Amino acid sequence: MSDGPVNDDKAQKKERMRFVSAEQVAQLAGVSRSAVSRTFTPGASVAPATREKVLRAAQELGYHVNDLARGVLANQSRLVGIVATKPEIGFRAHLAAALSKFLIQRGSIPILINTGQTEDELLAAQKMLIGHRAEAIIILSGSPPARFFELAQRNGQPLIVIGRSEPDADHVRAGNSEASRKAATVFFETGRRRLAVAGSNTGTPSIIERESAFLSTAERLGAEVFVGRGADSDYESGITAGRALFSNSVRPDAVYCANDQIAFGLMDYARQEVKLRIPEDVAIIGFDDVPEAAWLSYQLTTFRQDPLVMAMRAVELMERRLANPDLQPGYERVIPELIIRQSFRP
Repeated sequence: MSDGPVNDDKAQKKERMRFVSAEQVAQLAGVSRSAVSRTFTPGASVAPATREKVLRAAQELGYHVNDLARGVLANQSRLVGIVATKPEIGFRAHLAAALSKFLIQRGSIPILINTGQTEDELLAAQKMLIGHRAEAIIILSGSPPARFFELAQRNGQPLIVIGRSEPDADHVRAGNSEASRKAATVFFETGRRRLAVAGSNTGTPSIIERESAFLSTAERLGAEVFVGRGADSDYESGITAGRALFSNSVRPDAVYCANDQIAFGLMDYARQEVKLRIPEDVAIIGFDDVPEAAWLSYQLTTFRQDPLVMAMRAVELMERRLANPDLQPGYERVIPELIIRQSFRP
């Protein structure tokens, strides 16, 4: 039995899936291929009548310029890598979304690279960014290790780092220490004397800065200090921290959580497993102000990191670096605002 009709159908489907080419536009408009190219090249010379015919044909066919091919010819991809580990969790998800928004507005093409957590995954992420000649790389807090930075810098790619510091990179950081000192101070000023921090064993720069600033301030004030940590900076780690902090007869009466995800787990554990009242028995402050913090289940008092502000500052630093590669590294520090809700009211 002949499979001719089947093959013909496949060929027709494949043909329909092809992008409209500049050559097709030229044929429909009755102009040369170079006239189509000049029409879509900013600043190029083309007669008004020719431009009108080309634009009319392009609209009829649904033609769009192949920006990827144009970028290759110009040795500039316009790709900007957003690099993160677990980009779907907490504040990182909102920051990645905000970065994508601002990058698209400026005509860049954001590409989200999840570095993963294994050596092979990290190597694949490195090859992706270097191989596609990313215009710049924006790296979120906690990832990746230093050798990722070194490889990018050897290839001349501008680096903008959010939430950590790296030599020769532009960076944006939240005022972690300012917020953490304030958390300890407002707890103490309202009569809380057994102060705890719920953190993480991840050892990321932001987590370390928040924990250490809170603990040093609490000790200086003369408070009794407790520490509870989970394996990561997520909801489950909040439960782990809560179990460590509330399992003894002497419990903290105020807990500062290194981020909102930890705070959510800790609050649920305190209420469901230990039957504590919030804020009467234990007051809680978080960090980030993700949308869930305002949910009726939590009503979490927390320090707000505005993802739009952080993203805007990062893109501004990127544009500054692209315009002048020889500038000294730029530094932006954004001080979080304390958002008061029901988990603690100073």
